[in-house]
Amino acid sequence: MTKLLLVLSVLLASFQAQAITLKIATISPDGTAWMKELRKAAADIKQQTSGRVKIRFYPGGVMGNDKNVLRKMRIGQLHGGAMIGGGLGQIYPDSQIYSLPFAFRNTEEVDFVRARMDDVITQGLYERGYVSFGLAEAGFAYLMSNKPISGIADLNDRKVWVPEGDVISQMAFEAVGVSPISLPLPDVLTALQTGLIDTVGASPIGAIALQWHTRVKYVTDTPLMYLYGILIVSRKAFDRIKPEDQQVVRATLIDVFQRLNKINRQDNEQARHALAAQGIEFIRPSEEEKAHWDRAIKGRLIENRGNGYFSKAILDKLLTNLDAARKQ
Repeated sequence: MTKLLLVLSVLLASFQAQAITLKIATISPDGTAWMKELRKAAADIKQQTSGRVKIRFYPGGVMGNDKNVLRKMRIGQLHGGAMIGGGLGQIYPDSQIYSLPFAFRNTEEVDFVRARMDDVITQGLYERGYVSFGLAEAGFAYLMSNKPISGIADLNDRKVWVPEGDVISQMAFEAVGVSPISLPLPDVLTALQTGLIDTVGASPIGAIALQWHTRVKYVTDTPLMYLYGILIVSRKAFDRIKPEDQQVVRATLIDVFQRLNKINRQDNEQARHALAAQGIEFIRPSEEEKAHWDRAIKGRLIENRGNGYFSKAILDKLLTNLDAARKQ
């Protein structure tokens, strides 16, 4: 009996040494399609690895914004974060390339470019110490406001929000003479309620999930920028997982992000209809106005390429692929 207990103790200690619980935070509220899919993936991973790999989620921004999550990952308090790609700017500025304002005109251009550039982003993150499992479309962000915005002149007296640390959005608005207000994502709803800001950029599903749609009346109906979601785990934590279990985690999460990519595109289209059904008015700016903003922003970026916004190489690659997409 004593020998049996000893053997069981050794086996249990061996199992515990191999087991790992990945602690992953996100600002996404619980109950969203994003969190439902991630929780299902976590259950599948736990089952397939016989409990050797578990994932514990901290949703709804309880661990702070993306900047705080990355800081907690560096000190080991968290192992990963599920976030909008722009939040990665402080560790890999080139990861924000898809969020170049007015870069994409439609989803066909997005699909063409992403097929040629997603791997560049995931490899860049890997080289900086982070494992990712693909990108999931979060959709186009649109300007949403309390007063109609059909042109640049309409922005002059607007209190425009930009995400904290988002130098690209900051640059974009400054390029057309607007001084935006920088705030962490969790503070946006309160700022809309108090009048500190009156204009935000958000995808339709994002605006509804975060309740921002309750504080706006108009949507400027032209894509402002493209957003994507991504889950990153520190390589240090990931390397503690047994190789065969790593394969399970990779395969399961890659499948989830491919599925979310399709789900989110469909959900954004439905969310547009939902916003319209609630009386929010869609304002379409003229082609001249869109071209004016596009020239101002692109001119500023090309002038400063390689000086902190993006690397020259990644910006050139994006512009080359966009040209190719439009020729097709």
